[in-house]
Amino acid sequence: MTTKTPTKLRLAFMGTPDFAVPALRALHAAGHDIAAVYSQPPRRAGRGKKLTPSPVQQVAEELGLEVRVPVSLKNEEAQAEFAALDLDAAVVAAYGLILPQAILDAPKMGCLNIHGSLLPRWRGAAPVQRAILAGDAETGITIMQMEAGLDTGPMLLKSSTPVAEKTAGELTEELAQTGADLMVRYLASPEDYPPEVQDDALATYAKKITKEEAHVNFDQSATAVLQQIRAFNPAPGAFFEFGGNRYRIHAAELMDASGSAGTVLDDDMTIACNDGAIKPTLIQKAGRPKLTLAEFLNGTQIPVGTSLQ
Repeated sequence: MTTKTPTKLRLAFMGTPDFAVPALRALHAAGHDIAAVYSQPPRRAGRGKKLTPSPVQQVAEELGLEVRVPVSLKNEEAQAEFAALDLDAAVVAAYGLILPQAILDAPKMGCLNIHGSLLPRWRGAAPVQRAILAGDAETGITIMQMEAGLDTGPMLLKSSTPVAEKTAGELTEELAQTGADLMVRYLASPEDYPPEVQDDALATYAKKITKEEAHVNFDQSATAVLQQIRAFNPAPGAFFEFGGNRYRIHAAELMDASGSAGTVLDDDMTIACNDGAIKPTLIQKAGRPKLTLAEFLNGTQIPVGTSLQ
């Protein structure tokens, strides 16, 4: 006779950004014993460069949970402290630190990751942005058993969603909630979800986003430019340069027009791409608030024929 896993588990939660917050809240609400929350150390942020705790640390403290912010988990002391928690499982969501084998092996059920793609597609640091940039029709969440490789472990539970016209911010928020729901479901009855080995032949790698990638490349199709704009919204923000200033495009629409790539085609700021054209609908000059196109054109004139870089 099989023994059903108890509903209440002793867990560690390991996460850092907003993406991880819904899972922490959901696990706490489900009544699990969260022995400790691990997050990356506070970073300097804002104009005053004040040390600011991560979103996960802030929520953990709000919930009255113990928070640990080690710089690394590679030293024996940190590993011993983790093992001493005597965990059933560790739940990991965008933590940002490498977990050594000693950490992976310590909990009875191992370390379980909430990953923002339909593995084995888009293993790595930026699965949401890469899915949008590639024009994927769908993406989703995979609950997986962690092992030493980068997102290579067995898959336990998956859920898909259309990418559609969502920005990276919108898609990340949706997937964060989906991941929280799936993890609670899995932990309620893990015996119902046998592990599935990933097919490495189908794997793709979601490398970290660089600020340079956010420089809009008009020498591609208008559809690809829109994907670039959505993938880098809200951060780092797709941008072009004009008159020595940098302008972020937060939203745009396809236009039925053509011309030399990067050229402003009319007074409504239609911009030609390699195939087709786009028109920004929400723009932001560096250091200024976001503006609608009409608001922007009231204060900034970009002459027809200008080639944007």
